Amino acid sequence: MSALLAAACSAEGESRESVDVASPADPPAAASPSAPATQAPAAALAPFYTQKITWTPCQDDFQCGKLDVPLNYANPGGERIQISLIRLPASGGKRIGSIILNPGGPGGSGIEYARAANVVLTPAILGRFDTVGFDPRGVGKSAPVRCLTGPQLDAFIGLDGTPDDPAEVSALAKGAKQFAEGCQARSAKLLPHVGTADAARDMDVLRAALGDQGITYLGKSYGTYLGAVYADLFPKKIRAMVLDGAIDPALPPVPTVNAAQAQGFEVAFRSFLADCFVHKNCPFPGRDTNAALSRLTDFLKATDQRPLRNTTGDGRAVDESWVTLGVLAALYDKRSWPVLRTALARGFRGDGTMLLKLGDILVDRKPDGTYSNQTEANMAVNCLDHSYPHKIATYEEAAKTAQQQSPHFGAYVMWGSLPCDYWPVKPTGTNKPLRALGAPPILVVGTQRDPATPYQWAKSLASELSSGVLLSYDGDGHTAYRTGSTCIDQAVDKYLISLTPPPSGTLCPKVT
Repeated sequence: MSALLAAACSAEGESRESVDVASPADPPAAASPSAPATQAPAAALAPFYTQKITWTPCQDDFQCGKLDVPLNYANPGGERIQISLIRLPASGGKRIGSIILNPGGPGGSGIEYARAANVVLTPAILGRFDTVGFDPRGVGKSAPVRCLTGPQLDAFIGLDGTPDDPAEVSALAKGAKQFAEGCQARSAKLLPHVGTADAARDMDVLRAALGDQGITYLGKSYGTYLGAVYADLFPKKIRAMVLDGAIDPALPPVPTVNAAQAQGFEVAFRSFLADCFVHKNCPFPGRDTNAALSRLTDFLKATDQRPLRNTTGDGRAVDESWVTLGVLAALYDKRSWPVLRTALARGFRGDGTMLLKLGDILVDRKPDGTYSNQTEANMAVNCLDHSYPHKIATYEEAAKTAQQQSPHFGAYVMWGSLPCDYWPVKPTGTNKPLRALGAPPILVVGTQRDPATPYQWAKSLASELSSGVLLSYDGDGHTAYRTGSTCIDQAVDKYLISLTPPPSGTLCPKVT
């Protein structure tokens, strides 16, 4: 999947042996030979599992802390890194334990996500659980991967993501290679150890340090893959697990995952149009879907040749890549559709500033021109978790096919994975279903018109997990919990609190 978008990951091997739970501090047994990364014996990991977190106040009612973990789980006596944490203590009197959050990415900050706890979780969950966020290894404040400067990222993201001739393909390949070389130059020591399997192992150390015998977890988008890998590694260390906006770990990224995501954005744009047509400020007159799609096609082609105005003063050309990124950003959340109407209307008049700012939100670019390390961490995790093609011709053919299936977004999404062609570290992941044998019920939530993680992936993950339970939402936008459906929220809350999942196959109706 394109590293500029919500990224998917590969499976981490077949199911492991179950581990009996004796106490919250028990380290796991050694991983089975099928695991992609070797894990040391339990005794060597005991110092990590018995550590105590020192929590200190850090704005409002939040507390911050650090967790020590091995850089390399095969050598726990070697170098250590620290995982940054944040906690909001439960507000009610009947505390159950902690709920650990991951917002997706890979590359999304769990710390920033937890800071929005009042929006992310319902009052019922906030009252019964300590909310815990963490930046996974390689992300944010946890030994972050770094590759490029702000201006270099501007140039990389602004490369023509839909090359039309050999010269443009060569320029895109050169930029992808420079990205990979930058990661090697600045983060060589980290790159072999930022995969999802190791992040899942960190999460089990966190579970023990929090004093929870079983983990309670809410993961969205890529966070569903992180949760599924955890469940496969530690199936009997789960109390409750919600995977919302699911990724199917059995699918290869190029072409399958990228193509499916591009199609998801095409579906989402059509949903946007249906909503747009009922508003007076819709920039597509006549309520004609085909005419509107043609207008978007012409608009993107025009910006490929002549960039739009940028009134921010930062000198960036608002070309097809930035315009596409801005449109995609707004399709993630139905609540952004009014902004997209205005941004497209202004774009049609030659002003691309709003589209540029939408794109900035998606790649986490700050007004001062600096970036979080979201894009770099995203690429580093994906390129380690997946196996990618190593021939430009393969990308060219995949992009052509994707463009036929998804004429507005197919080629852009497909080419987005190109830096992994030049990645300096051999991938460790494989594309296989995750079973999590022996796990309690795991709730998988899918939105039927999700643009970034197509609904079919939720159905697949729920069927692949030995205890998967599918909860569906007839809705739009990326993920379902806390996006407006009382039906979804109540079903998830009941499961998290009482461990009673809804009947598998439950469909929550569209919110009008």
